[in-house]
Amino acid sequence: MSAPKLKLGIPKGSLQEATIKLFEKSGWKIKEHHRNYFPEIDDDEITCSMCRAQEMSRYVESGLLDCGLTGKDWILENQSDVVIVTDLVYSKVSSRPARWVLAVAGDSPFRRPEDLQGKRIATELVGYTTRYFAQAGVDVEVQFSWGATEAKVVEGLADAIVEVTETGTTIKAHGLRIIAEVLVTNTQFIANKEAWADPWKRAKIENMIMMLQGALRAEKLVGLKMNVPLAAKEAVLAQLPSLNSPTVSHLLDSDWLSVEIVVAENVVRDLIPKLKQAGAEGIIEYSLNKVV
Repeated sequence: MSAPKLKLGIPKGSLQEATIKLFEKSGWKIKEHHRNYFPEIDDDEITCSMCRAQEMSRYVESGLLDCGLTGKDWILENQSDVVIVTDLVYSKVSSRPARWVLAVAGDSPFRRPEDLQGKRIATELVGYTTRYFAQAGVDVEVQFSWGATEAKVVEGLADAIVEVTETGTTIKAHGLRIIAEVLVTNTQFIANKEAWADPWKRAKIENMIMMLQGALRAEKLVGLKMNVPLAAKEAVLAQLPSLNSPTVSHLLDSDWLSVEIVVAENVVRDLIPKLKQAGAEGIIEYSLNKVV
C-alpha cells in the first residue's frame, strides 16, 4: 500500500510568488518548473499543483485537490461547498484585505448602486455581482471582463465596473469614482470535505496551518536583546511592550543583566532610543521566522 499524500493547490498568478515565499518561511521549499503546473515540494507527504485562484475552490470541492489557497471572493463566486480552514491575510502589495468595489466615471451622475438601473456592469466577478444587484432589486446587465476592466468605462463599453483593489490607486488613476463596496475578501486556506474528515490529512493540514500562521505572525514582530546594568533594571523594564514577559537573566559574575523580548516591529524606532536613555546597552534587533 502506497504512503498517503496530501494534494495541495498553489494559486497561480498574483499570489503565486507571495504564497511560495510564505511556504518557504514556514518550512516548505517549493521549486517551480517553467511550463509545468506541478512544482516540487521538499515534503514526501505532499504533492503540489498550480491553478488559478479563480478555479481553486472548484478543484478542491471536486476532490481533485485536497486543499489549497484561494480568495474568499472566488469561493463565493463559484458557490463552492468546501471547508474554510482559516484566513491567511497576505499579498504582494499589503497585508490588508482586498475589496471588490463598484466604480463609475468621475464625472458621471451615478452616486449609488440604485442609480445604475438598466445599465451595463463589467467585471470578472460575474456570478457574485449578478447576485449583489439582484438582492438590491436593481436590474443591470453584467458582462464578463477579460481584463483591463478599469478602461471599460473610459472607452464607453460599460457604465460601471466591479473591480478588486487594495488601495484604490489604480481605480482613481483611470478617473473612476468608487460608489459602493461590494465585497471584502482575503486569502483563505480551504479543504475538501472528505479530506478534512480523513484523520491523517486533517492532521497534516492543521500542522501546515500552524506553521503558516506562525510565519505570518512573525512578519510583524522582531526580537530585541540588550545588556542592562542592574541599577537601570526597573527603568528599562518599564519601557518594554513585550509580547510576553521579557526574559531577564544575570550575566556571569557581573552586575549586568541580559534582557530579551519580542515586540511589534513598528514600535522599534521609538523604543530603542528610550531603552538607550534608560540605560540599556548593546541593543540587538533580529528578525523572526515563526511565532507559534
